Amino acid sequence: MKTATLPSLRVDPELRAAAESVLKEGETLSSMMEDSLRRQIEYRKTQAEFIARGLQAREESKRTGVYYSAEDVLNMMREKLEKAKASRNQ
Repeated sequence: MKTATLPSLRVDPELRAAAESVLKEGETLSSMMEDSLRRQIEYRKTQAEFIARGLQAREESKRTGVYYSAEDVLNMMREKLEKAKASRNQ
């Protein structure tokens, strides 16, 4: 696959120095920037999916008239957690 380039990024010298000061051994500034970009893309995709699921749940609640309180949801999550712990310990 052919590679592509991203636009160059102009930053304050202080920001560049701060980034360079936390580089890991063998890591380049370019690899750090690429990793940061990949993580931000994944975060934004996950965030968009979360919002879409929430909007879908809202529409389903409006359609059915069935709503759950935060306490109900937390109790359901606790039950699932307890079941998972119990099955893991067997």
